[in-house]
Amino acid sequence: MTRPTRGTGPTSRPADRTRRPDRPESGRAWLGAFLVVAIVELVAVAVDATPVQWLAKPLLAPLLLVWLWWVRGQRGPVAVALVFATAGDIALLVPGEVAFLVGMGCFLGTQLALITAFVGHRRPPVPALAAYLLLWAGAIALLWPRLGDLRWPVLGYGLALSLMAATATAVNRRVAVGAALFLVSDLLIGLDAAGTTWPAHGVLVMTTYSAALLLITTGWAARVAGPDQTGGISPPR
Repeated sequence: MTRPTRGTGPTSRPADRTRRPDRPESGRAWLGAFLVVAIVELVAVAVDATPVQWLAKPLLAPLLLVWLWWVRGQRGPVAVALVFATAGDIALLVPGEVAFLVGMGCFLGTQLALITAFVGHRRPPVPALAAYLLLWAGAIALLWPRLGDLRWPVLGYGLALSLMAATATAVNRRVAVGAALFLVSDLLIGLDAAGTTWPAHGVLVMTTYSAALLLITTGWAARVAGPDQTGGISPPR
């Protein structure tokens, strides 16, 4: 990747992002398919239709992965993160603590891949890093007494998640918001694992998670591209 010294300004286009012919219409179609599947998933969660969840949830990240490849020719760390997210989504559909830990491991891969992408773009601001680490420490202190055997896995995963959200602030506003929503979604899952839940908990988890995937993926693709290269999505500031 060719870029100026970290933190000194906009970066050049990464070497692994092969420019494809403009495909705005097909790009919109893939994003439209993602939105339809996300709505189906939310309805399935709301009515507790498990078979529909098994059909819809594993399609969320792959649809964005295809969009990222089809429109942007992207095969870098963000694409890898979506592959890990797909595996994590499938694992978390299976009940039980073992499946939960497998899903957490897959999503740890997602966070590490995103951190790799974001840090390679630009160094995150120190205040954002400090704020997210403080949030991580507070959340761990709150959940620690109620997590039981999940304490240490949640501790490590939460640190990676917080670092991902912090590094996202250096990319652009859309990616930063998506990363924050990812953190909120997983914090809600952590609260549920600690025995704290409420009505519509699952819907809120999936709403924030789906929005997070969409914002991170499209924000990453749009960071140096115009509307004609991002399926009709304007680049955020």
